Amino acid sequence: MNALDLSWLNVSKKGPTSNSMTKSEMLSYRKRAYWVSQLSGWAFFALLNITAISSFDKFSWQKLILTLYLSLTGISFTHILRNIIKRNGWLNYPLKKIAPRVLSACIIIGFSMFVLYLTANIESGLIKAGQFKIGPPLMGIVNLSSMVLLWALIYFSIHFFENYKRVEIESLVWEAAVKDFELKTLKSQLNPHFIFNALNSIRALVDEEPSSAQTAVTNLSNILRYTLKMERTETVSLEEEMQAVEDYLALESIRFEERLKYKIEIDPDTAKIEIPPLMIQTLVENGIKHGISKITEGGDIHISTMLEVSKLHIIIKNSGTLDEKSLQVSNGFGISNTKHRLHLIYNDEAVFSIKNTSKNEVTAEIIIPLGGENESYNN
Repeated sequence: MNALDLSWLNVSKKGPTSNSMTKSEMLSYRKRAYWVSQLSGWAFFALLNITAISSFDKFSWQKLILTLYLSLTGISFTHILRNIIKRNGWLNYPLKKIAPRVLSACIIIGFSMFVLYLTANIESGLIKAGQFKIGPPLMGIVNLSSMVLLWALIYFSIHFFENYKRVEIESLVWEAAVKDFELKTLKSQLNPHFIFNALNSIRALVDEEPSSAQTAVTNLSNILRYTLKMERTETVSLEEEMQAVEDYLALESIRFEERLKYKIEIDPDTAKIEIPPLMIQTLVENGIKHGISKITEGGDIHISTMLEVSKLHIIIKNSGTLDEKSLQVSNGFGISNTKHRLHLIYNDEAVFSIKNTSKNEVTAEIIIPLGGENESYNN
């Protein structure tokens, strides 16, 4: 017996999931699916009964009519049960509340169906009143109640599966929306943070070194053009990121003069790998602000990349000393932003670390797993 509500099914690519379907078309589709399921399920029940009767007893047209009559009562009663379930919101009840209600309804329906079936048998003359014992009626009630219970189990199972899938999809959509919002929030923090520092650098040069200020404005315009692109994408190629970093370092070199030296070593195989925009630049800026700027004689910045076991390694070294104890409780912008963005994009697969690697050197390392399109750059 397969009399159940199949309103949740998507039977073809042009089914109810199509964006072109209106609400009325969706309702019409679900209604048709339900009735096709009801009719086909109870028709199969009738066929099984006819086959069983033919195997153990002489078959007649009266028995055929009575079997079809029983199936029609099954359709009617289960349809009424479906309306009761929907009207009273049983689908939203916990199991301990659903079970007694459904079991009671199935027994009542099974008893009612058997009474109608028995009455029809007596009226047709196939059974005479008083010629049967109590055993067969009890078995008949139990069998019919069991069939209705099977109908109810299938019905509730389908709706449970449908609701589970819907909740799962809604959860994934919500999670994606939250991540997208958080990433956009973090990127909106990057722009004013960087622009503020860059404008301060230019302001210091305007009166004393106008030509250097012009060069700085050119470098800044290149960076701003890059940040505009950042607003439209979650990742950029390492090559693009490093061009922005070079412009930034050139801008800072004008301000720091001989106090800032930098070296960039990029593995050619890593140039096209996609990374979060302004991630390297933020850490370089962090190294200059908290490391080199605090050293009277200045210091060095060394940036390198390499591929190792299908992972991109980005290493940024700068002169200075890191207070690792303070770092554990710090909410500094550059480091916290980097950790947060890596977690949002790569979950726990990306690794970020920053530590003292010598007496006057701090090393920050980002390890990004290569997947999807990035895998081709590791061949």
